[in-house]
Amino acid sequence: MDERIVMVDSGTGLKLTEEQLDERSAVAAVQLRRRGVRAGDTVLICLPVGPDLLVATDAVIAAGGVVWPLPADLDAATLRDRIQESGARVMVSNVRQALDAADESRVRIIMSVADLSASHSYPAGR
Repeated sequence: MDERIVMVDSGTGLKLTEEQLDERSAVAAVQLRRRGVRAGDTVLICLPVGPDLLVATDAVIAAGGVVWPLPADLDAATLRDRIQESGARVMVSNVRQALDAADESRVRIIMSVADLSASHSYPAGR
């Protein structure tokens, strides 16, 4: 049976299958809950468009959180404003500007893409 491809990373060409997305999202949702994300919590996600963004978004929803997306290419002032507006205490990001902007906000839990993985590594796509 053919595996359904849900995303192809335009930068690397790696493919993310439906099965991989489900597995990674489930593991990431557990990690979010372990870090204190509860139903109704707003979770900022600031990641470049790609498989990690898709996994993080699915994981937040699976953990019962509310996704507050932040485009990774926003300037520092806009990032700071949007982070403040969100009132979120949790953020998933590897973007330096977003991490710096979170220092002046209510964000208390910052998770990287690696933090969302139980083993801190994902198998390569096909």
